[in-house]
Amino acid sequence: MFSDKDMSRLVKLQKALDKCPRCGKGPMIVDSAGGELFCGACGFVVKEKIEEVGPEWRAFSKEEKNDRSRGGIPTSIAMHDMGLATVIGGLNKDASGKSLSASMKATVERLRTWDSRSQVHEPVDRNLRQAFSELDRLSDKLSVSDAVVEKAAYVYRKALERGLVRGRSISAIIAASLYAACRDTQTPRTLKDLAAISNVKKKDIARCYRLLLKEMDIKMPVVDPTKCISRIASKAELSEKTKRRALEILKRAEETRISAGKDPMGLAAAALYVACTLEGEDKTQKDIAEAAGVTEVTIRNRYKGLRSALGI
Repeated sequence: MFSDKDMSRLVKLQKALDKCPRCGKGPMIVDSAGGELFCGACGFVVKEKIEEVGPEWRAFSKEEKNDRSRGGIPTSIAMHDMGLATVIGGLNKDASGKSLSASMKATVERLRTWDSRSQVHEPVDRNLRQAFSELDRLSDKLSVSDAVVEKAAYVYRKALERGLVRGRSISAIIAASLYAACRDTQTPRTLKDLAAISNVKKKDIARCYRLLLKEMDIKMPVVDPTKCISRIASKAELSEKTKRRALEILKRAEETRISAGKDPMGLAAAALYVACTLEGEDKTQKDIAEAAGVTEVTIRNRYKGLRSALGI
């Protein structure tokens, strides 16, 4: 199946050679399946093995027919084989397009079976396949970007190389790696979020996360509380005006350095509550606490600190 660019090139070639250079007669025919340009009268092949740069797959839907990309997925460290593994195709035909004989079909079928069995033959490969399957599920639940997934896969591969996974739960280590990737990329996801979607307790994920930081000497940036504003405001259904006022309050708090050492989620929730009181929006401490995943006591303490420090 040739692309539009290839077909236009072949049509131009066909027009340039209206007559056969051998017999001088008959029409030139393009064989798109075999990639040949030959004479329709004498059969003389003018050009053979024409390169095909179109898709390597067949298009079954209207959307796929407009896609001119090459077949195959890009390489990624979030796959156990990095996307470089090959498989024996299911088409029972040889290189010339002829159907295989019955005995050869049985042989190829056995080869396919052993090829699939040999894809994962080492404990490390089995470990990575199980871990990245869990990573794919967690990243889908958390709705994180591909950059976060790649970073989590990188952290897990390094932990596996250093033997940190041995004797520990794969699910806990991969969840801790994903949390580390979220912290490193400033993605607002908490340990409570990971514990809610995985089968691992929050305490176990935190323990594995501390292990990764200690053994791999990872330096994590300080979480910016402004990154948590949009998330909390969306859950609490707050207005855009209140959200902008909360961002201004947090900016002033950072300038006066009263935000140092405070939980970013609790500080963001308190700033939103202050903004609600200033803008006259009817939201209680309980509503914002539930949206932020913190307690009402935390919001009250941070609220008092913001009011007294900023003179609101």
